[in-house]
Amino acid sequence: MFQKTRLQLTLLNSIVFIVLIAILSRTIYFYTEDQIYKDVNDSLEQDYRDFNNGGMPGGRPQGEFLLGPGPSVIVWGPDDTIIEPRLSVDHFFKVNEQQFYPEKFDEIEEISVNGPTYRALSTKVDTEYGEMTIQFIRNVDTEKEMLDRLLLILFVGGGIGSLVAVGAGYLLAGRALIPIKKSWDQQQQFVSDASHEIRTPLAVIQSRADLLFQSPNATIEEKAVDISIISKEVRRLNKLVNGLLTLTRTDSNQMEVKKSNFFLDDLLIDIVEQYTDIASFQEKSIISHAPEQVVFHGDKERIHQLLVILVDNAMKFTEEGGEITLSCIKNASSIILTVEDNGKGIPQEELPLIFNRFYQVEQSRSANEGSGLGLSIAKWIVNTHQGNIKVTSEQNERTRFEITFPRNQRKN
Repeated sequence: MFQKTRLQLTLLNSIVFIVLIAILSRTIYFYTEDQIYKDVNDSLEQDYRDFNNGGMPGGRPQGEFLLGPGPSVIVWGPDDTIIEPRLSVDHFFKVNEQQFYPEKFDEIEEISVNGPTYRALSTKVDTEYGEMTIQFIRNVDTEKEMLDRLLLILFVGGGIGSLVAVGAGYLLAGRALIPIKKSWDQQQQFVSDASHEIRTPLAVIQSRADLLFQSPNATIEEKAVDISIISKEVRRLNKLVNGLLTLTRTDSNQMEVKKSNFFLDDLLIDIVEQYTDIASFQEKSIISHAPEQVVFHGDKERIHQLLVILVDNAMKFTEEGGEITLSCIKNASSIILTVEDNGKGIPQEELPLIFNRFYQVEQSRSANEGSGLGLSIAKWIVNTHQGNIKVTSEQNERTRFEITFPRNQRKN
């Protein structure tokens, strides 16, 4: 699919480049032609004006030569034959008399006769002998040769440029498709991972539901384990679907972020109160530390969600007797929020991967908890607040999530 798209983009890019080359070549040629013939045209027009003002034809003696073999002025008689200058019957102009006779009057024309090229400006004059034609003419072989050489250069250069354009178009198309292909691969991986994560709880629910149908007369108490497992998997599935919906909205910029000022230290206290009973039941402790009041400008609901995600992870990886600490401090330019635990820690080789969607630290997989979406959502929340999240961990000692927010956020 991408190869076909690349070829189509190559064709499109090549056409654009070739058209640009053609336009540029055409512009160069006609500009050069205009400049080369400018002096010739000016001299012809000057002779024409002088003659119309009553001067001698061309302002010079009859038969005077300028460039090449052609006379500067030719006088044609009523019978369209050259009467001045007087030429022998084998003279080049006399032999090709009919080809030199002007087709246009009072405007410059180009005449090519058996090789040589001339530019001429002609006018008709009524005399007592009949209607005469005065033709001012100059040989332009040198100028023509220069233009022909330029045309050849432009033609060859255009051909080479077209080949380069095709190659460049192919390379540019490949580079343009890199982010698209990467996005496509991520989407495919996302769909695959999502399908896998959804399939697992659905399979558990299906199997437990089948067991319930096999004992239609059993009491709820007798099937409490199966019902509990179904309920647990439904909650897990609901959490997964909500996470997927959140990430989908963030990808399409449909997730609304409402920022306002609130006290971040008070939010930490609320989180600690929310988890105190759970931590006590699991024989763990959770505390907050905020030396001073911290006013934060952001979406309070999203920051709450961020803290819940980090605290849930800390609770999962902290064993009995462990401690989870939430803290926030401020300095002149930043607000620093940390969530730290003294649990199992995260292997160093897995730290760069933990924010990837559906990624779960290897040692947590056996517990079959979570969906691997939480930290992806957490990173999005941090990014929307123009912050930076950093993780440090030592196995079997501690894990520390440190989020740094700018005190003066740019307006989105």
